[in-house]
Amino acid sequence: MPDAALRHPLPAPVPAALRQVPVPGGSLACWDTGGDGPAVVLLHPGTGSHAVWGYQQPVLAAAGYRVIGYSRRGHLGSPATQDPGCAGEDLAALMEALGVARAHLLGCAAGAIVAFDFALSFPERVGRLVLACTHMGLEDADYAALSASLRPKGFSELPATFREVGPSYRAANPEGTAAWLALEHAAIQGPRVEQRRLNRLDRAALGRLAMPVLLVGGDADLWAPPSVFRQFQRALPGSELLILPECGHAAQWEQPEAFNAAVLGFLGRG
Repeated sequence: MPDAALRHPLPAPVPAALRQVPVPGGSLACWDTGGDGPAVVLLHPGTGSHAVWGYQQPVLAAAGYRVIGYSRRGHLGSPATQDPGCAGEDLAALMEALGVARAHLLGCAAGAIVAFDFALSFPERVGRLVLACTHMGLEDADYAALSASLRPKGFSELPATFREVGPSYRAANPEGTAAWLALEHAAIQGPRVEQRRLNRLDRAALGRLAMPVLLVGGDADLWAPPSVFRQFQRALPGSELLILPECGHAAQWEQPEAFNAAVLGFLGRG
């Protein structure tokens, strides 16, 4: 792959005013492109916020979707609260406040875990589900041990760009890496908020997902390499799997053209 394939100019965003949406015990920063098309809710990584979707928002909106992005509690614009609340319940409240009865969900990394949890409890509110660059938060003892074995002690203290962004992208696109890092620094300015889940997340729970699912991984993802994503696919009968080349844990940022094309093709079949 030539280095030029890892350099992508950000498209002009579709205007979408930022607002605060009330949820039980707090509020979430949210933008919404509006429109009459099917809704797509974007769920950001743990290192991100509502602001990380610059490559996706205009592309999805141009395809006719109503695109919604928001920050979970403790992330940019969404205050941390003494009671951290439940991320899935917050998403349900957000959709209710916006008048969205049903939406496609696109979650990356930690956002994919929230989408997975929400889809188990509210399957009737989910059209299609995209789970990208995530370890799924599975609680099976053997999987937890496998996942932990992939990363050395102290991994979480290493620089975010090393943990999240693939080495090929960092080498080929230092400007894009710096832009990603600026978004990461702005996303969390206080202690991290650990929100409650609605369900036990394990392989059996993956198998209970009834809606169409697209899995997207990166071949250089230190959190969930391709072999792990193939395990997810085996646990999810009928799911689709795409492994993006020269890509780490931030597929939506590192390989946006291939990522967007896969998402649009998948959602378009709904």
